[in-house]
Amino acid sequence: MTSTRSYAGLSMAERKAQRRQRFLDAGLEVFGTVGYAKASISALCAQAGLSRRQFYEEFASREDLLIEVYDAVQGGARTAVVEAISVVEPPELRALATAAMTAYVDAVGSDPRRTRVGFIEVGGVSDRVEQHRIDGRLAWTEFFRTTLAAVVPDSSPADFDYAATAFIGALTAVVHRWGTSSPRPDRADVVALLSSMLLNLAEGH
Repeated sequence: MTSTRSYAGLSMAERKAQRRQRFLDAGLEVFGTVGYAKASISALCAQAGLSRRQFYEEFASREDLLIEVYDAVQGGARTAVVEAISVVEPPELRALATAAMTAYVDAVGSDPRRTRVGFIEVGGVSDRVEQHRIDGRLAWTEFFRTTLAAVVPDSSPADFDYAATAFIGALTAVVHRWGTSSPRPDRADVVALLSSMLLNLAEGH
């Protein structure tokens, strides 16, 4: 009965989800501007406009919030890439590479806060966060292995093991630099560079 009670037109579950999202938004802002090391619980709560009690109802620690914000950045980027390549017709490799790189650059590099959380703030926090970061890179590697194998004739994911690993390293380095540069090079130049790298790896399998 209690779980269905509403307030201001929102159920308890909806209010809880709303509070959690406010903390995630606050985490992106605070971690992405002052950095994780300087981000206190008080600062996160002030940014969210919520209390410390409400924070601990949602997250066990700042580290848990950091991981979830990081996952939102990376998950949003993966969703953007998948959606971008799904509408490329015909699925020609160059067009797919351009669509994928445009989506990734826009999702992660266009907002300096996302760039910082996605590439910087998860480094050196703890063994747990480091393993999570490594797992995230492996997930991207697997994504590119399987995607390339699906569009390159007579290939399998195993053909792209090292190529995908190398590409993920280059991709993160380039987008990190672009996302934190001032002034930035033209986005089209960055997309063209990354697309060319991806094509070279695909064609050289």
